[in-house]
Amino acid sequence: MSPLESLRQAVVRTSELTRDRPATGLSHDDADDQAGTIDTDSARGFDPFPLLRALQTAGARVAAIGQVAGILHGSQELTGDLDLLWDGDPGQSSALVQAFTAVGAHLLDDDRQPVSLAPSAFLLPKVQFESATASGDLCTPELPWGSLDVREFLSRALTVSDVDGLEVHYLRRADLVSMRRAVGRPKDLRRAAELELL
Repeated sequence: MSPLESLRQAVVRTSELTRDRPATGLSHDDADDQAGTIDTDSARGFDPFPLLRALQTAGARVAAIGQVAGILHGSQELTGDLDLLWDGDPGQSSALVQAFTAVGAHLLDDDRQPVSLAPSAFLLPKVQFESATASGDLCTPELPWGSLDVREFLSRALTVSDVDGLEVHYLRRADLVSMRRAVGRPKDLRRAAELELL
C-alpha cells in the first residue's frame, strides 16, 4: 500500500471512530500523553489532505512530522492532528499565508492567543493552527529541539506523489524515531518502537 493510501485509510478509520462520539471540549493542544489527539475533538472530521494540497498549491515547502508522518511510514495508530516542520525562511511566509487562508485556518501562539494570519505570524518559532479539517503545530528549527538537527531532518525529508499530482513531504523514519525518543512521552516511545519494527 502506498504511503498516501495508508493516510487515506487512516482518515476513514478516524471518521468511523469519532462519528458518533460526543464532544469533549478538548483540542489537539489538550492531548493526553498516552492516547494522543485521537481522543480530542480535533479528531472529529480530521482530514489533512485539504491543507496538504493547499500548501503544495501555494508552493510552501513543509514536511509532515508527528503521527501523520508515522502513518505515511505504515503506523497503525490514528491521530487527530497534523504537525508540520518548515525551515523558517521568511521568504516562504506569503505562501504559508496563502495556504492557511485557503483552508480558512486561524492561528494561535504558544499561549493559545490569536495571531493574525499574516507573514509576521510565521516569524514565531512555532504557531498553532486550526481549520475545519485539520489542526496542529507548524514548527521551525528555531524551537528548542535539544541535540536534534531538525534542519538536517528537513533537508533529507522524503516525498511521495499521488496519481492526481499531490506531493507530500515527510520525515524519514529514522529521523522521526529520533524525534519521538527525544520527546519521550509514553505515546512517543510507543510509536517509536512501532516504527522501528516496520
